[in-house]
Amino acid sequence: MRAIVQDSYGDAGVLRHERIARPQITGNEVLVRVHAAGLDRGTWHLMVGKPYLMRIVGLGFRGPKARVPGRDLAGTVEAVGPAVTRFAVGDEVYGVGRGAFAEYAVAVEDKLAHKPKSLSFEQAAVVPISAGTALQALTDHGRIEAGQRVLVIGASGGVGSYAVQLAKAFGAEVTGVASTAKLDLVRSLGADQVLDYTRDDYADGTHRYDLVLDIAGNPKLSRLLRALTPKGTAVLVGGEDGGDLTGGMNRSLRALMLSPFVGQRLAWFVAQVRAGDLERLNEFVESGQVTPSIDRTYPLDRVPEAMRHLASGQVRGKAVITI
Repeated sequence: MRAIVQDSYGDAGVLRHERIARPQITGNEVLVRVHAAGLDRGTWHLMVGKPYLMRIVGLGFRGPKARVPGRDLAGTVEAVGPAVTRFAVGDEVYGVGRGAFAEYAVAVEDKLAHKPKSLSFEQAAVVPISAGTALQALTDHGRIEAGQRVLVIGASGGVGSYAVQLAKAFGAEVTGVASTAKLDLVRSLGADQVLDYTRDDYADGTHRYDLVLDIAGNPKLSRLLRALTPKGTAVLVGGEDGGDLTGGMNRSLRALMLSPFVGQRLAWFVAQVRAGDLERLNEFVESGQVTPSIDRTYPLDRVPEAMRHLASGQVRGKAVITI
């Protein structure tokens, strides 16, 4: 099969387009004929091998254990393991697998769901990780309620674009923070107000929010607290600064230690891919409350170009690979 492979960590130059053997499945695994694969910031981190803590916890110290990158996928079931009960050959599915930047990828059954009928494969491929993370941030950790004022920092990115739509679906009043060039996108997603982070200060005391989602940002915790109501919650979703060793985890750990000593609640989490969340997202998608926002589409042999575009921070919503 055709696939993108890498044998060392580094920038997009380590990615190569080659022909390799198809993967084999066992047990509760599903072999998916991949039609489209999504890009997310986590895949970029796996490519460069940073923060270094990721290598220490088992992803490969000198080079990636998994040669084929890519996680988000949408496609057709090619084969199922003997323990699989929810899917059959020919089913259209989406979710998260191993080695999605290839013609075939392997996914565990409980990380897949049937593809929403209203979405193309390209649209479905950019939903699982980003929309699932947004859903968990808002519900499991943010405990969102109808009528709340919600601030989404990083509202034009992958997770942020879904967070705005989901928060509106839950009945919240949503303010999105983004760069000047992306404010129109955030408005189109349904945000009630937009703030330009180059000009507007969400922590100036003019407004306070019941829930703040800080998506891959790096504001000081004191600024997040100033933006909250006295009993509000701030959820830290990722983080792109903090050094090569631990990345944004330093700030996240400080938030967890500080939270018991302030009136507001500071939360941080590592998102999990769950079939139940994908099925719930299907409902929002089919009802028209959530629509994937795709910036650009790339063929498989242009994955390095796609990764460079992702790293530049210029992606509006999501980027997708077609196979």
